[in-house]
Amino acid sequence: MTEDSILQLLFYLLPAVVVGVIAFYFFNLHTRNEERRRRFLLHKEAQKHALPVRLQAYERMALFLERIAPGNLLVRIKPVRNNKEDYATLLIKTIEQEFEHNLAQQIYITDECWNVIKASKNATINNIRKTAAKEEIETADALRQQILTSLIDQQPPSETGLGYIKKEVKNLW
Repeated sequence: MTEDSILQLLFYLLPAVVVGVIAFYFFNLHTRNEERRRRFLLHKEAQKHALPVRLQAYERMALFLERIAPGNLLVRIKPVRNNKEDYATLLIKTIEQEFEHNLAQQIYITDECWNVIKASKNATINNIRKTAAKEEIETADALRQQILTSLIDQQPPSETGLGYIKKEVKNLW
């Protein structure tokens, strides 16, 4: 083969190589885009099924926080006897039972939200214990009155938790 024939062969092969490289590039690009599209569609389908469950979990936790709000709790749970310690124990036991009933919801909500809900529950229990420990309060009715009076001065801890849940639900959209 002469130098001219080799050069002529290269001129004939060069467009084929360029077309082959471009075709490979676009085929590879198309394949990656299709893979991303399929992943997006799978994720979108999974979200469609997961979102209602997550919203239901947030609803249940909002209901929990509403139920343990001192104003609602004291209206719902009446003292059996006039002993303030027994009444405080009954209130705390009710809060703990409500919480245990909703433990599974933590799977569907964020860890931060779950921690805020637990902190709200614990703060509510601590407020009941602190109020019950006061010496000037002698009866269950006085305990109820004192807890309700303290709500005038400060926002109940459950309101903080509810605000956080509302913020998280807004972020889901």
